[in-house]
Amino acid sequence: MRCQGANQNAQRPDLIILDLNMPRMNGHEFLEVMKADDDLKSIPTIVMTMSRSEVDVRESYRLQASAYITKPMELDAFAQVIRSIEDHWFNAVRLPQQREA
Repeated sequence: MRCQGANQNAQRPDLIILDLNMPRMNGHEFLEVMKADDDLKSIPTIVMTMSRSEVDVRESYRLQASAYITKPMELDAFAQVIRSIEDHWFNAVRLPQQREA
């Protein structure tokens, strides 16, 4: 995401959908690192995870998550959530334009 080294020509994401259960670094750790970086902190980040824990919800928002969604178990409900995210973040909300490298 920092567009350095081999990734220097990579495009910065407009939106991140983040699971809390990741290998090496969990989602809260990722949010903490990302939101501390001036070049990355403005990227909207949606936590979408199986956790219904109030502790996870509070920690995600404390670390500046843009939204917290409990991942639906059923495929149709999951597809609807994805469509809702797309409609909100890419149709209703105005995001900053990509900066030229």
